[in-house]
Amino acid sequence: MAAHNGTVLVASVSIIQDGKMLVIREGKPAVRYQWNLPSGRIEPGEDIPDAARREAKEETGYEVELTGTTGIYHFQAASGAYVILFHFTGEIIGGSLQLEEGMLDCKWITAADLLASDCRGYREPALMKQLCESLLHGKMHSLDLYYPVIRQA
Repeated sequence: MAAHNGTVLVASVSIIQDGKMLVIREGKPAVRYQWNLPSGRIEPGEDIPDAARREAKEETGYEVELTGTTGIYHFQAASGAYVILFHFTGEIIGGSLQLEEGMLDCKWITAADLLASDCRGYREPALMKQLCESLLHGKMHSLDLYYPVIRQA
């Protein structure tokens, strides 16, 4: 798990299909019953986009192709941890819906409907609001922002 100097690195994906995104209901005790995007900690040495694809697959069963990014967000989580979150958008290219053990439910929702709910019931509501606003207003960036450093022998 990636925690550097007390900072948690997280990759998150809005899986988009037919204009809606998939959200999952958490079952972990600290965040039980809260809705969230497929996301999780970046493993040490793991490429950031690879972490996003892995988390989507682990939590939903879907293989996704990343299509863009809304950016990098940093905040202090309700748990007190300082989080740097890398958010991507993606489309399903394989797999089937199989929620990870511990996930309680899932649903498809538009960014507009999520915003209309004022993000109540969602993990990190301020973050969810910013992500939805970026999605609605097309504030997207190319995946070319993520360059792994290739070391020469």
